[in-house]
This record gives sequence, structure tokens and C-alpha cells, in this order.
Amino acid sequence: MRVRVEQTALPGIGVRHDLMTESGRRLGVVSHRNGRRDLVLYDPEDPDSCQHDIPLTDDEAEALADILGASLMLGQLAGLREQAAGLLTEQIVIPAGSGYVNKRLGDTKARTRTSASIVAVLRHGEVIASPDPTFRFAAGDVVVVVGTRQGLDGVTAILAEADPDG
Repeated sequence: MRVRVEQTALPGIGVRHDLMTESGRRLGVVSHRNGRRDLVLYDPEDPDSCQHDIPLTDDEAEALADILGASLMLGQLAGLREQAAGLLTEQIVIPAGSGYVNKRLGDTKARTRTSASIVAVLRHGEVIASPDPTFRFAAGDVVVVVGTRQGLDGVTAILAEADPDG
């Protein structure tokens, strides 16, 4: 649900931002021209009347914003964690005996064969993000793969093949 925030200019004072909570309570923040901020809770019986006015120092306003932002971010991360359950990341080294040394990433058909994705390659301390299908592997490359346990094991087996054409 999107929350509508109303902004009202307060001539000679500053600006007020108000929002209505889902429970029907109206609250706001008055930002004064001198930098002071007040957290305002309106009277539920009279939405134009202030029930509580809490002055906030810069440090208090920043701490409150951090608390609200952190709790929102933690909730979003928890949701991502649930969505990504079973999704793993692994780094796989291309062995010198791999039949894919000097071959293109597209030749592995890793995503089609395993449903796992090669998302980066680490080579001599350099990160090659999102390598395209024409990218050629070298012995010792570290391949970053994202997928299920089965998919990661499949990519490891593919990259270890001595003769992929055979």
C-alpha cells in the first residue's frame, strides 16, 4: 500500500509533512526554517488540533529516521530471504585440466543444463561481472555461480570435464 504524504507550506515557520496511518491516526513532522523539527500527533477527534508536539534535535531526528529505515530494511531483507530460500552462491575454480580452458562460457550451456547462473568471474584479482556468452575461460579462473545445491554441483561437474566434446 502506498502512503500519501501531504506537504503544506507554513509561511514564516517552514513546512509540514502529514500522513494518515492505516489505523486512522494522523501524524506529521514540522520542519522549521531554523532547522528545528517537531513530531506532531493530531487529535483523532479533531484532525486540525495537535494532541502531542515532540520537539526533536537533529540527532534525535536522525536516530528516529535510522530506526524507522532500519526496521523497514530488515523487513524487506527477511522477505528476500524467504523468496531466496534454497538459493546458494559458490565460487568454483576452473582446473588446469578442464576442457573449458580457452573455451567460451556459452559452450558450457551451464544455465540450460543446470538452471544455475554464472554471475561473475574472478581473474588475477579482477572481477568480470556478468560475463557474456563469448567470454573465454582461463585455467585458475574463479567462477561465481548462483543456484540450487544441485545446480551448483552440476556446474562444478561441467567445468571439471576433461573433454566436453567427447
